[in-house]
Amino acid sequence: MEKMPSIFFFCFFLCLSHSSSSSSLESPINNVAKKKTYIVHMNHNQKPSIYSTHHDWYIASLQSLSTNSDSDSDPLLYSYKTAYNGFAASLDPQQAQALLASGSVLGLYEDTLYQLHTTRTPEFLGLETQTTLWAGHSAEDLGRALNDVIIGVLDTGVWPESKSFDDAGMPEIPARWRGQCESGPDFSPKLCNKKLIGARSFSRGFHMASGNSGSGYPGRQKEPVSARDKDGHGTHTASTAAGSPVANASLLGYATGTARGMAPQSRVAAYKVCWTDGCFASDILAGIDRAIEDGVDVLSLSLGGGSAPYFRDTIAIGAFAAVEKRIFVACSAGNSGPSKSTLANVAPWIMTVGAGTLDRDFPAFAVLGNKKFSGVSLYNGKGMGTEPVSLVYFKNSNQSSSICLPGSLDPDLVKGKVVLCDRGMNARVEKGQVVRDAGGVGMILANTAESGEELVADSHLLPAVAVGRIVGDQIREYVGSDPKATAVLSFGGTVLNVRPSPVVAAFSSRGPNTVTRQILKPDVIGPGVNILAAWSEAIGPSGLAQDTRKTKFNIMSGTSMSCPHISGLAALLKAAHPEWSPSAIKSALMTTAYTRDNTRSLLHDAAEGSFSNPWAHGSGHVNPQKALSPGLVYDASTSDYVKFLCSLGYSPEQLQILIKHSGFNCTKKFSDPGQLNYPSFSVMFGGKRVVRYTRRLTNVGEADSVYNVTVNVPPAVSVTVKPTRLVFGKVGESKTYTVTFVSKKGTKNKARYGFGSIVWSNAYHQVKSPVAFAWTAL
Repeated sequence: MEKMPSIFFFCFFLCLSHSSSSSSLESPINNVAKKKTYIVHMNHNQKPSIYSTHHDWYIASLQSLSTNSDSDSDPLLYSYKTAYNGFAASLDPQQAQALLASGSVLGLYEDTLYQLHTTRTPEFLGLETQTTLWAGHSAEDLGRALNDVIIGVLDTGVWPESKSFDDAGMPEIPARWRGQCESGPDFSPKLCNKKLIGARSFSRGFHMASGNSGSGYPGRQKEPVSARDKDGHGTHTASTAAGSPVANASLLGYATGTARGMAPQSRVAAYKVCWTDGCFASDILAGIDRAIEDGVDVLSLSLGGGSAPYFRDTIAIGAFAAVEKRIFVACSAGNSGPSKSTLANVAPWIMTVGAGTLDRDFPAFAVLGNKKFSGVSLYNGKGMGTEPVSLVYFKNSNQSSSICLPGSLDPDLVKGKVVLCDRGMNARVEKGQVVRDAGGVGMILANTAESGEELVADSHLLPAVAVGRIVGDQIREYVGSDPKATAVLSFGGTVLNVRPSPVVAAFSSRGPNTVTRQILKPDVIGPGVNILAAWSEAIGPSGLAQDTRKTKFNIMSGTSMSCPHISGLAALLKAAHPEWSPSAIKSALMTTAYTRDNTRSLLHDAAEGSFSNPWAHGSGHVNPQKALSPGLVYDASTSDYVKFLCSLGYSPEQLQILIKHSGFNCTKKFSDPGQLNYPSFSVMFGGKRVVRYTRRLTNVGEADSVYNVTVNVPPAVSVTVKPTRLVFGKVGESKTYTVTFVSKKGTKNKARYGFGSIVWSNAYHQVKSPVAFAWTAL
């Protein structure tokens, strides 16, 4: 796992972690006399009539607790209105037990820590001329519609001075907007404008865990409470989603061009929920709660944790409340690939986004003896000249030296030389800092089997070239066999039209979905490797404390970068089709995605160079041009999601955490979670040979449309679709079909998994659904 001191580097350096204080109070509370943050689930139906608001009731409930704790401190951190029926509070174990004993409390959960997981992408996605996308819409219609869409970004805040948030030419803020620009010690409300229309921060959960209450991180000083982005990650994601056009943008000369977001005329509201140590569930929930109340149309969350049941997943809980309000929610899939079953944010009401490459690269070269090897780099300094220097590799030393951990290199052996460092454990740019501190003049960063052939460019502090595993092994062999090994490093700038592209990023988290195997995740992939976007001027592009460089733009990689691409595209679709539900928008993006690269080959996986599959790329790479006119959509309502949740066997109390409103029941539920009207299929045979699902398609194309079905499945499966032809007389009409999957006899002993597709098509549209098959648990 590659680590960095700054929060965003959990995304940038390709690792995703999820740590929980402990489980909910369905298990015993840790009996330590220290205060902790708890999220309290209240039975809203039991609010006494003497309290005019639920907030008053929460305060009274906390005041009733007998305690010897400091009575001067207010235990209430947040009172949730929409995203959750309850509140967050700072409690000692005795208070927590007393509160849990109350009949009005349905559950008590310790706070959970989550982590964070462009000049070329508009052209790569075919968005350089938006007016060509909008059949039947004028340019004026396009502008007005986009001006009304508000994207809420939950992240590390925002750098409001960035030109990516310039509001030149934008009309007045929509009257329905209820948000605000909060004042802070380093943030004036005047910094917001008609583009950046809101900026809030939520830090009570973080500060509670930071040592001031005797728990968490002793000695940690409180960070200033404001929406100011000291990390860069939030500014990068917000500008990717909806940044205004900025000419001549670059990272220190790399990727020069006009940078703009996917929906450059939409509004941005920033909600800072992530701080030095990560993103706490209580703060995330407060951010979602406030964003819903403020009136956002799209929520973008480039953060997450490990898999958990939906009623224990803070993001899933908040997202359910948002989708009920017709808010589209996109989340990053995580950066824990290429291992299987590593996904985060897998709830079916969330758009789960993986990462792929662009057709842009930043080549760099290492000449070793008489051989030249290719890699990548964003180094922009003086360089090391053209004279070869000694190359060293500490393979036979302790492992910390071979991977260049801090303090592991002997200056007497490194000074004036290029060092070969294995990738892994610590952050890639930190390895270069270690080499530089020891007197080295350059670094070759070589992938191992774990990172495969994937190359991610970094803004190194010394001349450095990153190479894949195959080249890395050749270099290791060279330096190990030649005691006079030499190296010269050089840099090739920016190259476009790289082939093949896109390629699925090795770090992008993979399925299958471990929470609900019958729901195929991720949903799609989008651009997530070497993405240029706006940056905070409070931190250097490498994120290292020693990096004193300042830049207005930075190049980053991670599913954190692909998520806001899809958030921005969702804003485009919402502007074009304001009547569409979040699930209809999701369906349009999924069923029109493509699975062939710019060489017309099937998508490849950077991890091993082999073909990718739907557990890695979902429905494929997004294609916004086609998504604007998908022909048919798989729509799903809140009642459909309730039937889905009821099919999972959750208790009434667990269901109430998600569904919230009173009066629901599970008399109508799906016999199988896979019956949800989802745009993809995940078929679990297990102990049965036959799986049958019914789906509903709604015509959003032309009247009098006829579609025929085409099925592609592996030889081990036979499929029957009834009917094989769907006729839609009018727009908005819905038709159902039933598909029966049959595992052929003897297959279970031969196959573990396979993939296929179901496509409904006519002369104008192809509505494609990927299908994943599994016979055994992985």
